[in-house]
Amino acid sequence: MIPAALAAGVAIGLILGLIGAGGSIIAVPLLVYFVGVKDAHAAIGTAAVAVSLSALLSLSGHARTGNVKWNCALVFAGAGSIGAWIGSRAGKATDPDLLLALFGLLMLGVGLSMLRPRQSEPDPSVRLTRASAARLLPRLVPLGLGTGLLAGYFGIGGGFLIVPALLLATAMPITSAVGTSLVVVFALGATTATSYALAGRVDWPLTAIMVAGGAAGAAAGIAVGKRLASRRNLLARLFAILVIATGIAVAAKGWPALAAALSPLVSAG
Repeated sequence: MIPAALAAGVAIGLILGLIGAGGSIIAVPLLVYFVGVKDAHAAIGTAAVAVSLSALLSLSGHARTGNVKWNCALVFAGAGSIGAWIGSRAGKATDPDLLLALFGLLMLGVGLSMLRPRQSEPDPSVRLTRASAARLLPRLVPLGLGTGLLAGYFGIGGGFLIVPALLLATAMPITSAVGTSLVVVFALGATTATSYALAGRVDWPLTAIMVAGGAAGAAAGIAVGKRLASRRNLLARLFAILVIATGIAVAAKGWPALAAALSPLVSAG
């Protein structure tokens, strides 16, 4: 299990280093189907801790380059943390097989959304101030809450949910959205991780191995990403295809549980 956990950590860190997000959405499937964690709830709790620590490590570099819109990040993270706490409690109460099936459907939706071209023009000067609060807060708060609910329920950092949500709410440039999202990923991951840790659903030795592998993978991913900077859109699209394929596989494996959960609704209809 140790070599597999280390490899999983490297893979997650490599993806984060290459395209700035996405490691968290494959963390749970890797832990369950590659590392061999039997309990889906334990996999979610462990992934949440590893993802939040990885986000914290990555955040420092983005902060130094000025890619973080701090006020937007703090408001989004505050609303998201409330949603993540509620979502994590709901996730722990959900049947593990059903949770994995729903997670697969979420992966499928996220992967398809990643393939859609961006349509809005970026606004590098956007800031959350007293003057812009009336325009930005009604967007940041509900989107943060909704993103937090999904992130907490499925135990993911939510980078691929947070980045599009920040773009939708503020029209900030993608580089700023990636840097800002790391603040939110850390906050949501820490909230979810705390909830699962209090319930005894975190494998701490496994987490340490994954974080070590993630640090190595992130360093390699950042180095490779600099060389492939002009092809990041292609890398993101390839990763989107991987997310879609994995989502289909995970949803198919959990289909019996999903069908059983839906059968009363179908019968009532």
